[in-house]
Parts: sequence; structure tokens; C-alpha cells
Amino acid sequence: MSDDDRIEKQVLLRAPIARVWEAISDANKFGAWFGVVFDGPFVAGAPATGRITPTSVDPEVAEQQKPYEGAAFNIVVERMEPMRLFSFRWRPFALDPDVDYSAEPMTLIEFALDEAAGGVMLTITESGFAGIPLERRLKAFAANDRGWTAQIGMIQKYLERHA
Repeated sequence: MSDDDRIEKQVLLRAPIARVWEAISDANKFGAWFGVVFDGPFVAGAPATGRITPTSVDPEVAEQQKPYEGAAFNIVVERMEPMRLFSFRWRPFALDPDVDYSAEPMTLIEFALDEAAGGVMLTITESGFAGIPLERRLKAFAANDRGWTAQIGMIQKYLERHA
């Protein structure tokens, strides 16, 4: 994959792997730090729907999410391998309510966990941008690159506050 097809972020989380797993695989906990209220639990192979709701862990980021509050948030859960991998697909940067994005391919987001000295190494990878229409691709890639950097901070804060 080329550099413009894939975003990868890593962070050492100073928490037990079971707590990190819960923070990424439990829809309510994921939603609290990410900024979404889901309609139900995550189930491998099934869609998960919800609405954007500002994060509860950072007032500054919550303020940035406010303009999108109430917007539909749809993913398709791919895999749930306890203590190892959680992945889903979505349509990146699909925020304009007047645009039908349903014909576009989805990107794949993977949350990989590896035990490391002092905690858990979380690697977040989003791939598949090459399939996004050219007129949206660069904007979606740039927005999500910044977004994943922010989300790493959100999960760190969540884990610190919910010991």
C-alpha cells in the first residue's frame, strides 16, 4: 500500500490489556471517548449505528465535535479477536448530509493490541483510501490523519479517568 492509502498511529497505553480491550470493543466505552452514542453492542460481521455526540473526556475536542452532534454514525464491525484485534469499516469523512456516500467503498480501521513493557501498544491503522473518489480522497485522508492523532489522546484520557 502506498503512503497515501494508509494511516497508522501508535501509542503506549499504561493500562492492563483487558481494560484497553474493553475501551475499544465495548460500544458504550468506545463511544464515550470517541464521541458517539451507539444503538447497541458491537457484533462481529454486523453493522453498528449511532449518532455523533461530543466526547466526554476532553472539552476542547468535544467543542470541535459539536457541529456534527446528532449526525448519523455508521460502521460495519469486521473482527473482534479478544485482547488482540478490533476492526470495522466506514466511509471516511462522510459528513455532508446532502451527499449520498453509499456507493463509495469503505476504509478498514484496525485497533491492534500488543502487550509491551509498561502497558499495551495500541496500533490504529486505517487503510483503503485509494478507493475513495479522487475529489474527496486527499481531504478525507488529511482529516482522518488529524482525527486519529486526536483519538489517541482521547483513549489515553479515557483510560486515565476510568481506572
